[in-house]
Amino acid sequence: MEEDTRNLIDEFKGLTNEEVVERLDEKRSALEVAIYNVFHDFNAGTIVRNANNFNVSCVHIVGRRKYNRRGAMCTDKYLTVKYWSDVQEFLSDQRARGREMVAIENNVADKYIKKFGQIEDKKFKQNTTLIFGSESDGLPEEILDACDDIREISSYGSTRSVNVGVASGVAMYEWAKQILHESLEDKAHE
Repeated sequence: MEEDTRNLIDEFKGLTNEEVVERLDEKRSALEVAIYNVFHDFNAGTIVRNANNFNVSCVHIVGRRKYNRRGAMCTDKYLTVKYWSDVQEFLSDQRARGREMVAIENNVADKYIKKFGQIEDKKFKQNTTLIFGSESDGLPEEILDACDDIREISSYGSTRSVNVGVASGVAMYEWAKQILHESLEDKAHE
C-alpha cells in the first residue's frame, strides 16, 4: 500500500478527501474567519491552514480573491472557502446570520478606541467571525465600523505586531481556549 503523504493527522490517513471532510463536518466549530485583502499570498495561505487546524466552519476571502494554496498546504480542500468581492455583501451576510464580528487589528484610529482591547481580555461568543486585514493597510473603516469588537495582540518586544498569519493562529487559539475547551470540560463533567 502506498504511503499517504498528505498533511493529515493519523486518524485521517488513507481516507479520501471527501471522507476527511465528512468526518470534520461532524465536529466543525462555530468559528469563522475572514481575510480582507491580505496582499502576501503566503500570509493568506497560513491563515487558511490555521483555520483548518481549528476546524472552522468557513473562511471568507473578502476583496482580493487570490491566496497561496501552497501556503495552505492543501488544507483548503477540507473546509468551506467563500469569496466576496463586495464588502457590504459580506457584512450583510454576517449580520443576517447573527455573527459577532471581531477585528484583529493593531493600528486603529482614536475613534475605535472604545471598541479596542487586548485579545486576552475578550470574552468570546460561540458564533464569532475573526476578521484579519493586510499587514500594511489593515482593515478599512467600513469593516471596522461594522465590527462588534476590535482586539489587538500584545507585543512584549520592540516589534509593534506579529505577522498576520501568526496573529490568526493566536486569535483562533484564544477563541478555541474559551469555547472549545469549556465545551469539552462541560462534557467531561456530565
